[in-house]
Amino acid sequence: MRYAIISDIHSNIEALEAVHAKISGLRVDEILCLGDIVGYNANPNECVDIVMRAGISCIMGNHDSRASGLEEPDNFNPLAKEAVYWTREHLTEENKAFLKNLPREITIEGFIAFHGSIHDTDRYVIDEKDALDNFQLLENLPNDIRLGFYGHTHVRSAMSCQRGKVSLEPEEELRLSHWKRYLINPGSVGQPRDRDPSASFIVYDRFNEKVTFYRADYDIATCQEKIIKAGLPIELATRLSIGR
Repeated sequence: MRYAIISDIHSNIEALEAVHAKISGLRVDEILCLGDIVGYNANPNECVDIVMRAGISCIMGNHDSRASGLEEPDNFNPLAKEAVYWTREHLTEENKAFLKNLPREITIEGFIAFHGSIHDTDRYVIDEKDALDNFQLLENLPNDIRLGFYGHTHVRSAMSCQRGKVSLEPEEELRLSHWKRYLINPGSVGQPRDRDPSASFIVYDRFNEKVTFYRADYDIATCQEKIIKAGLPIELATRLSIGR
């Protein structure tokens, strides 16, 4: 099996369409989304519709839970909170129901997919302590799960752990070792924050135990125009150009 793994689409239809087009040429068997289909940008319904129509397996992100009304954005920063309320107002009832019913995490063929941290949608994996906590949780999962894919930070990353030591791994092509556990973040489709504005995703080749990182350019200007026209904060538009 070859999986294309995407995350943090955030209502950016231009980025999602560009990524989906690139994935179509990579011979993958399944597309998996690590959450946050909506939020920040101006096309929430269109992005949810593509995810449903394309049969993309998806888990719930923190913006998905808030925009659907399942939870309130009390712990969000002002920009994110304003975008959540705008998104909630514009989502169809059908799409809200879809987001509400997404699972928080899923286990497939020897790996676990989650949004923020294992068993915690809102928590970030940022530093070595966060990583060690999640590697411990990974080790305690049944069936010898050695690999976790996560999103939420909007920064692509690959970390391994062996004998309690966390190491950063290459972010282009990574051959997985049976002797290590891994936490891998594909970066963000719709709002990258790693100083590269192009959309980011990965392909996991389970047979060859290989993870490859990809980028896809998209029409940033059109997405920015839609944000401004929708009355969303202009900061959400300007940040797309600089990938922050």
